[in-house]
Amino acid sequence: MAENVVTQVPGNMWKVMVKPGDEVKAGDTLFIMEIMKTEVPHTAATSGTVKQVNIEEGQEGLDEGELVIIIA
Repeated sequence: MAENVVTQVPGNMWKVMVKPGDEVKAGDTLFIMEIMKTEVPHTAATSGTVKQVNIEEGQEGLDEGELVIIIA
């Protein structure tokens, strides 16, 4: 079953830790957002292969609920 990773709050993308084809385990950090000058890591809820990454480092103005990574 695929996991759609979405942003939980608005902010800017500081660092993307994965790319398509990467294997991840539950708990691995996928990306780090800058939210109100604080770095907030987002982790995988499930293990699998990264199928799609819809974000870039330095991307600004992300809204809450944006689909950023798909893991299958």
